[in-house]
Amino acid sequence: MERVRQLVNSANPVKWLFIGDSITHGAFHTFGWRDYVELFAERVRWERGRGADVVINTAVSGNTTRDLLDKFDWRVKQFHPDAVFIMIGMNDCSECQVGLDEFEGNISRLLEAVLDGGAVPVLQTTCPIRIGGAPDREPNLGAYMDVIRRLAVMRRLPLIDHERFWRERMTHSTYWMSDAIHPNEYGHRGFAECLLRELGIFDPASQTCRLHIP
Repeated sequence: MERVRQLVNSANPVKWLFIGDSITHGAFHTFGWRDYVELFAERVRWERGRGADVVINTAVSGNTTRDLLDKFDWRVKQFHPDAVFIMIGMNDCSECQVGLDEFEGNISRLLEAVLDGGAVPVLQTTCPIRIGGAPDREPNLGAYMDVIRRLAVMRRLPLIDHERFWRERMTHSTYWMSDAIHPNEYGHRGFAECLLRELGIFDPASQTCRLHIP
């Protein structure tokens, strides 16, 4: 994580890239409010005065790890990012659409591709599933998130463990969901808080960080 924190304080402009599925895409379920990538951009580019930084979101609703690999050159490589935040798995785990072994292999290939491009890969777990709301995913998601955690440890890579952060606040996080698997604007604020805390740039006095989260 230290290398990513150094980028936050770098004297040079930084290109931050986020890739994933509908949760990072922020499509529809934010109902016009900012998603967590946009909140990150506001905190970094405006509040911290890093206006020359570039924040890119190439997440696409419905994607699995197969899609990220298939379109990697277009959605990551062409931008030559300095850091790539990867949040994926909610669709892979749906009735094991992408089996656990393939999922681990796909994530490993993504990490290699990011590292080969000179960027820092940052693994992220996703939000928990609302209990009883997605029987095609709920029994499987935990194992997929454990793959992400294990790879972060094995490869000594930064990890933003959103799922753990949410579960620590589970009495509140039911209000963070639009449906069983998609966060609403409050869930995205939860994502942003976890991310900013891990990067060491959370400040409750800032407008972005003090947004209401029920």
